[in-house]
Amino acid sequence: WKKLYLAHHWPVTVCKMSANDCQDPPEYWTIHGLWPDKAEECNRTWHFNVSEIKDLMSDMRRYWPDVLHSSLNRTQFWKHEWDKHGTCAATLEVLNSQKKYFGKALELYLHVDLNNCLLKAGIKPSSSYYQMTAIKEALTRFYGVTPKIQCLPPEEGEKAQTIGQIEFCFTKELQLRNCTALEGESALMQADLKLGTEELSVCSDTLPTYYPSQVQ
Repeated sequence: WKKLYLAHHWPVTVCKMSANDCQDPPEYWTIHGLWPDKAEECNRTWHFNVSEIKDLMSDMRRYWPDVLHSSLNRTQFWKHEWDKHGTCAATLEVLNSQKKYFGKALELYLHVDLNNCLLKAGIKPSSSYYQMTAIKEALTRFYGVTPKIQCLPPEEGEKAQTIGQIEFCFTKELQLRNCTALEGESALMQADLKLGTEELSVCSDTLPTYYPSQVQ
């Protein structure tokens, strides 16, 4: 693999995407995962062990919650992310244990500070619509790189797309880089986003964009 995606998802949109027991989703962007491109499930014998990340637990619950299953034994989401993505990321020395992988993802999340950046740019959840180009420009201006932004396409009778996920890309040295996909790079990552029946896809630049403040 060549780069890492740090995926943030917007909990309100995640809840909108599937029938589930979402209870009061967080009103801030949370971590979906840290994903190497082009690699999945690299070591099926390396099992997730929650006790290895016990020191990270309060941050994990706050910044990396299982949005869809707020009430259940909530380590399942982390196990999935480790099995599918962490075992592949572990070829890098700085990510080569569960504690390092989850710890570094939290560190990158706090460093990127997406919630704060959007607020500073005046982009906050609202009942009125945004232009996707304005959101992109704000992020690119702030970070100096192009992130990948994904939306729920408009439902029947709606005219707006709903913002759902913002991914930042990093080099193997963990430096921010553009996410613009080289040919053939993006097919694999799409598979991770099927929640319920609806799927996220790269946002359209022309559709009005809804950034919802609570689950409808």
